[in-house]
Amino acid sequence: MIPVPLYRDRPVAVLGLARSGLAAARALDAGGSRPLCWDDLPAARERARESGLEVRRWAARDGVAALVPSPGIPLSHPMVKAAHDTGLEVVGDIELLWRTLPEPRYIAVTGTNGKSTTTALIGHLLRGAGVRHIRVGGNLGTPALDLAPIIGDGIFVLELSSYQLDLTIEATFDIAVLLNVAPDHLDRHGSMTAYVDAKRQIFRPGRLGTAVVGVDDPISREAHDTLRTRRRLRVVPVTAAGRSPRGVSVADGVLHEDGEPVCDLSQAAALPGTHNWQNAAAAYAAARACGLAPEALVRALLDFPGLPHRMERIGSVDGIPVINDSKATNAEAAARAIACFDTVYWIAGGRPKEGGIDALAPVFPRIAHAFLIGEAEDRFAATLEGRLPVTRCGTLDRAVTAALDAARRNGRDGTVVLFSPACASFDQFSDFEQRGEAFRALIPADRASRAEEGRPCTR
Repeated sequence: MIPVPLYRDRPVAVLGLARSGLAAARALDAGGSRPLCWDDLPAARERARESGLEVRRWAARDGVAALVPSPGIPLSHPMVKAAHDTGLEVVGDIELLWRTLPEPRYIAVTGTNGKSTTTALIGHLLRGAGVRHIRVGGNLGTPALDLAPIIGDGIFVLELSSYQLDLTIEATFDIAVLLNVAPDHLDRHGSMTAYVDAKRQIFRPGRLGTAVVGVDDPISREAHDTLRTRRRLRVVPVTAAGRSPRGVSVADGVLHEDGEPVCDLSQAAALPGTHNWQNAAAAYAAARACGLAPEALVRALLDFPGLPHRMERIGSVDGIPVINDSKATNAEAAARAIACFDTVYWIAGGRPKEGGIDALAPVFPRIAHAFLIGEAEDRFAATLEGRLPVTRCGTLDRAVTAALDAARRNGRDGTVVLFSPACASFDQFSDFEQRGEAFRALIPADRASRAEEGRPCTR
């Protein structure tokens, strides 16, 4: 934990008591302030009480110094609006970390897709190159304020969502990475413009020395071109669309730096597909910006183990690989996963995002059969009607049973069963991690042949 002493001897309101909210409350308490904690869910309030935190709504008479909302709290929440209306500072956990520990270096990573893999890979590269005092977290894994402190020299590598960037005020990072931008979270931000503006806050001037920017989509390419006009800023373009004489690029699976070959990414088993090539290129560029030698980075790059719930092979059933890609919470992420395989028995669904699965159209020919679950079932079925076989399953257990059975009966060389939901998890699961663990639990070898288990799906 990183104690936050910024509001010592003063009350601070904390809104939202999931992982990052509880971490913020504990950090504020350890720093000598008095967190007043609230969550609209009774179960979350009870968990906070059991951990010894004071749970109640804050009021004007409390004289709170700031409101710290969890990233997932809508900015339209009445308590957030009340804070803004009274001029109270509304600040997130990333800003609190940055203000509390300004001495270490900060590498920040954002993007619509790939940011978790890239963040974890940067940490892996730095450790592999011998850098000490590395902390990796934020939107990925450990909440920022639950990380161990760094006193003096060291590097925080943080995955930042658009929600977290919205709650920064002054925070500026030494190296900032923008991978890509596609429509996502528009229900939260209200418009694509607001979503893009949130992402671009990662490039706030100040201590920013290097910007690593993907240039394979129009919005990110525009950000790259704009940043190049900024004085005293090194801008490194990243592309997986072919060799480039400048920046870090990938052509036919070979990583290049300033046009010169560095390594063959086909040897990196945990980084398959063009989307992972972009992640690898961005991570390599960020690590090189730390002054690290290519040789050490290549060794670490090729032995990266990958992330849970992101293109994770969790086993095989009768020789058919089973892939857990629960972290694919939008259509673009699912499309990137499907594009890695020739014949896909695809399990998808959950709470749909705006835009549905239209972005998947180019990879429809790779899908042998779709098995749909959750709130998205009817909407996805309507999109897929007449394009490929569809089975409505409702729940994940029924979808797994049906997909395994169909893959056994009809599969051919190159067949996989892929769970890549293209949806948020919140209709049936608390988060993508719980959803991925539920999928994993349905695949053990001792149950792999029980294809008739569970109720049948309906077509």
